[in-house]
Amino acid sequence: MTEAAELPQAPDAAQTIFGDFFPEAVRYAELLADAGVKRGLIGPREVPRLWERHLLNCAVLSEVVPEGVTVCDVGSGAGLPGIPLALVRPDLKITLLEPLLRRTNFLQEVVELLGLDHVTVVRGRAEEVLGSLTPVHVVTARAVAPLDRLAGWGVPLLRPYGEMLALKGDTAEEELVGARAALSKLGVVQTSVLHVGEGLVDPLSTVVRVEVGESPGGVRFAAKRAKAARSSRTRRRR
Repeated sequence: MTEAAELPQAPDAAQTIFGDFFPEAVRYAELLADAGVKRGLIGPREVPRLWERHLLNCAVLSEVVPEGVTVCDVGSGAGLPGIPLALVRPDLKITLLEPLLRRTNFLQEVVELLGLDHVTVVRGRAEEVLGSLTPVHVVTARAVAPLDRLAGWGVPLLRPYGEMLALKGDTAEEELVGARAALSKLGVVQTSVLHVGEGLVDPLSTVVRVEVGESPGGVRFAAKRAKAARSSRTRRRR
């Protein structure tokens, strides 16, 4: 069993960002530093930088999420960015989508413990929930894959004129250039790189915004590709 590292005290910015939900943010950080490490959801070396690198970095994503929309956090893992976003924005309806059972168990425990009634945990892959998950206004993700592959998972979950917000690092611009052809096939009509958290986080959080139009063509393309991938996996298992 991995020993949990010591969680540092929350920085002043955490109280500013989380406001009335600061106590819940502290409890979430404690859970990540303890159960999250013991269950292998985060590495012990991440605990000393949980606040700056993870919770605050994710919470400031709220600056670019519209009010009162539905959100699906793809590949939610230990709940990043979905849980910090939920703590900052109780006006949102958030689905945490994660395929691994040990992670969904942890997420469900966190949601219940923190009383996040506006958050639902769903176990599955993005391509598996197509057709069963109601299309959302916003898909969020945090560096779970290269942008072209990430868009292939996330864009089909969007409703017309929806957007995917992906937290990325220094290579965001480069990834966006390399993914343009794939994004076009998915029906993406506009892209941009945003920097959020001015005066709250350093460095600023980098967000790639991918917006879709009305045409369902890109969604059909992605669904077809996902179906082909599932068929390929079935053949390999045989």
